[in-house]
Amino acid sequence: MRILLIEDDPTVKNFITKGLTEAGHLVEHADNGKDGLSLATTEKFDAIVLDRMLPGGVDGLHILSTLRQQNNLTPVLLLSALSDVDEKVAGLKAGADDYVAKPFSFNELQARIEALVRRNRNEAQPQTRLSVGDLEIDLLSRNVKRADTRIDLQPREFRLLEFLMRHAGQVVTRTMLLEGVWDYHFDPQTNVIDVHVSRLRQKIDKPFGRPLVHTVRNAGYMLQE
Repeated sequence: MRILLIEDDPTVKNFITKGLTEAGHLVEHADNGKDGLSLATTEKFDAIVLDRMLPGGVDGLHILSTLRQQNNLTPVLLLSALSDVDEKVAGLKAGADDYVAKPFSFNELQARIEALVRRNRNEAQPQTRLSVGDLEIDLLSRNVKRADTRIDLQPREFRLLEFLMRHAGQVVTRTMLLEGVWDYHFDPQTNVIDVHVSRLRQKIDKPFGRPLVHTVRNAGYMLQE
């Protein structure tokens, strides 16, 4: 990972840089707010470790707020000797993803940085496949398979199945289906849902002998193994 460390204390800087480098990461360093802001806004990093109080007329909170105003979502871990609750809240509200008070354990710092990067990467990758048991759908190709058998669905049936799979294990009401699949914000008092659910069952359940779509009496439907 490429990590930007914005820290003015030479002892803390050397401590963090040595540990992260030994762990296999690349560390860029700035020892004041002005240079740190320039690096953070012009170069790409996997994470930023940012001191709360910095010389140079630009503090950590200003750097944070500037990044977020620019829609820069690089994970930022705020470091500070200010450990009271109000300071932590101010840091998190400014856009920090985590807050570590000085003094700190390097092992904890490293674990927190790596957790932030993992979470950020997972959020950046859109979900393209959904699966429940042996049923899976590819949201890009719009292919549907169960037990490695391809199933052809009409567009509305695909939307219905996608909605049920995104809410797998939950009771899905008529209102949720009308709004999420048909874009109705009122109940037209038709059996359109029942008809489509029945057709869907004929395709994804009946040939396989083990139902995935279940009726929840007086509530709606649920997709689960």
